[in-house]
Amino acid sequence: MSLPILALLAALSTAQTPVSHEPMATFGTTVVSSSGFRGDIYFIPPGTPKLPRFDRLKPEGSIYTNILHVPPRDFSEGFPGVTDRFEWFAIDYNGRFWIQDPGKYNFYLMSDDGSKLYIDGKTVINNDGVHASIERTGAVTLKAGIHHIRVSYFQGPRFHVALILNVARPGEEWHPFNLDRYLPPPGHENWK
Repeated sequence: MSLPILALLAALSTAQTPVSHEPMATFGTTVVSSSGFRGDIYFIPPGTPKLPRFDRLKPEGSIYTNILHVPPRDFSEGFPGVTDRFEWFAIDYNGRFWIQDPGKYNFYLMSDDGSKLYIDGKTVINNDGVHASIERTGAVTLKAGIHHIRVSYFQGPRFHVALILNVARPGEEWHPFNLDRYLPPPGHENWK
């Protein structure tokens, strides 16, 4: 792994907000998590207007997280002077989750710049393109059992970053989609 990508990962995993001085949820860390999202990082050419075709790119490294919660913020709050790659990168997150209670699930995806949410290979939310923080919602009916989730994200030009994924069942309040809350019951043989 190149030194710039290690510096980027360190910045992403240790960034703090200037107001509270408490650690902020970030894009992920280099600590492997078998139950969370794996985010493969890609460098993209300046001027890229939308999410890249990941199958045509080589990942520069990977990060891991159980939650995607990076509220809108100035890019300099997490990236100042740490690496030469604070813009024009993409992260393709993949994971799996277990649904105990089947039914309709509403998802909320907010990003700056583009993002897409896929569940079981189908697009649930398309929030692609170079833009300021925009939120989109989508819904999907899920059966009990294992499901695949993918969130593709890219950061275009500098200045602002954001990525939040929330979930709610009908009648519930929105809350962060944390893969730790969607683990299978103990001893489920098909999880591995």
